[in-house]
Amino acid sequence: MTQLADSYKWLKELYQTNAYVSAGTAILAAILVGFVIDLIVKRVFKRLAKRTKTELDDVFVAAIRKPLFTSVVLAGIGVATTRLEPPDPASYIVRGVLITIAVLLWTSAGFAVGKSLLGILARRADQLAIVNARTLPLFEIVVKTVLVASAAYGILLAWKVDVTAWLASAGILGIAIGFAAKDTLSNFFSGIFILADAPYKLGDFIVLDSGERGRVTDIGIRSTRILTRDDIEITIPNAAIANAKIINETGGPHDMERIRVNIGVAYGSEIDEVREVLMKAADDCEYVVKEPAARVRFRTFGDSALNFQLMGWIEEPVLRGRALDQLNTLVYNGLRDAGIAIPFPQQDVHLIKEN
Repeated sequence: MTQLADSYKWLKELYQTNAYVSAGTAILAAILVGFVIDLIVKRVFKRLAKRTKTELDDVFVAAIRKPLFTSVVLAGIGVATTRLEPPDPASYIVRGVLITIAVLLWTSAGFAVGKSLLGILARRADQLAIVNARTLPLFEIVVKTVLVASAAYGILLAWKVDVTAWLASAGILGIAIGFAAKDTLSNFFSGIFILADAPYKLGDFIVLDSGERGRVTDIGIRSTRILTRDDIEITIPNAAIANAKIINETGGPHDMERIRVNIGVAYGSEIDEVREVLMKAADDCEYVVKEPAARVRFRTFGDSALNFQLMGWIEEPVLRGRALDQLNTLVYNGLRDAGIAIPFPQQDVHLIKEN
């Protein structure tokens, strides 16, 4: 018992008198505590998370494990640095680096948790209408902006930067940046207005008044990207889109789109027979859905033709090209087989012979 007491006394004196031993002990203790906390989170909280229906708690547990362990170890390194009593410049640098690493790790965890939370809220748009597929990019930008701003503020405090002076000069700096980057700011605010007004969402098929047509693949702060039918990605500045006329082909109650085929037949053709041929073409087209049913309309009396219009619905706008190709082929072949003439412009040229 006496030997044990003497050993403890010797270790205590060594810890108190030897800075390197106390510093190493602080780091080892921090690593041990970090492993214990990580084990608790992994075993206890992870089991509790599996019992819930939502996946948010699983993402939360996975996101905080690494920052939590690393923060404990960084705290141990900070205590060890204090025990070594380095000169002021070195102590300042070590403190700033440790806090900066911790801030970046927790910011990364915040990104993961925020993205998961917004995704869950968007899937429950019937319960919380403000967060849905259209407004999701806007809330993602807000969360990212808040996290980045908070991280920047924390890093500045870690390096003992006078934040008050920065805020005081922000007004003058903002004016200078506004003039220098007016196009970028215009795109930024236009992107916010687009996300708030939600004329389209990710996955929508849109057509701009400049002729671009494709599926929306990304809505960013500066620009919107659409993928055309030629698999070419077009990046359009948000400022240009904000002032453009946008046709959202999937913005209605469903993704289906109605296509139209205009056809003229010769005068003297049987109206009912023309209707029958056109309806059969719609029935035979694999891209035209059965419900809603296709329709045929006798539109106008043309100069040299009776003008009809065949209208049918397709599942999604991306099928329009193939549907029109097949439908036009079926209509032409059907009219030809039925002996119904399709008039076309003709010109008679009279040659006058001069004496």
